[in-house]
Amino acid sequence: MRVDLVSPDSETAPRHWLRHDQAFALMLKPGSIEWGSKRTALEKFTYAPGDLALCDRHRGEWVGQMNVTHLQIGISDAALIASCEGALVEVELCASRKFTDSRISAMGEAVRAEMAAGFPSGRLFLDSIEQALAVALVHGHAVRHRDVQFSRGGLGPARLRRIRELVQAKMDDTLSLDEMAQCVGLSTAHFARMFRKSTGQTAHQFVLRQRLERAAEMLRAPSARVIDVAIACGFKTQQHFAQVFRSIWGVSPTRYRRDFDQQGPVGSEAD
Repeated sequence: MRVDLVSPDSETAPRHWLRHDQAFALMLKPGSIEWGSKRTALEKFTYAPGDLALCDRHRGEWVGQMNVTHLQIGISDAALIASCEGALVEVELCASRKFTDSRISAMGEAVRAEMAAGFPSGRLFLDSIEQALAVALVHGHAVRHRDVQFSRGGLGPARLRRIRELVQAKMDDTLSLDEMAQCVGLSTAHFARMFRKSTGQTAHQFVLRQRLERAAEMLRAPSARVIDVAIACGFKTQQHFAQVFRSIWGVSPTRYRRDFDQQGPVGSEAD
């Protein structure tokens, strides 16, 4: 998934934009953009925060004055294919210069927040959001596709074991959906579908759980510092680690270790 923050510019001369990935824009502030299929026939569209525009891929379009801050998010073909319940090799979405969709806007805002924080959740989080965006776009805006057959079964035990070994080996490093797919010799789209079929989780959810289980194990050592555990388990900041840890275990990392040291149950914090 490609993410770009675009600010208003002073350019007024029409220019031709052409993208070959499937992209959409999430408007972040009130403003306007001049769009058109011809240089001499531009139409001004006004936007409110949360409004969306779905780009016309391959064919391109003319853009005149652009007076709105927006987030451009590119969705890969692999994610679009993986989002389909049938087996597809091509998905075409219906371009729209202005529309609303609360699900897509909410997920776009999640991407914006992640970007503003410096992408602390890593590549797999973005891969997970991309898959969810692809589902919403395909189910709401697809106009054409072609079928191809995929295996209906999930991943076998040997492939799942290789995935677990890869996650353990890269516990303190970034890990992408592409890398996980390559580990078992599958395309990214096919792997994403088969992994969820096999485990009931997205790859991001699985890796996050593995990292938090390792973190809990490390925190049982009295000498372990929370920041060291966070880094060893692939978290960029102690704050992000604490937030995610608490969402799963119900307590902060510090409280978890203290409760374990006291041989008591791990319960909710009073505060």
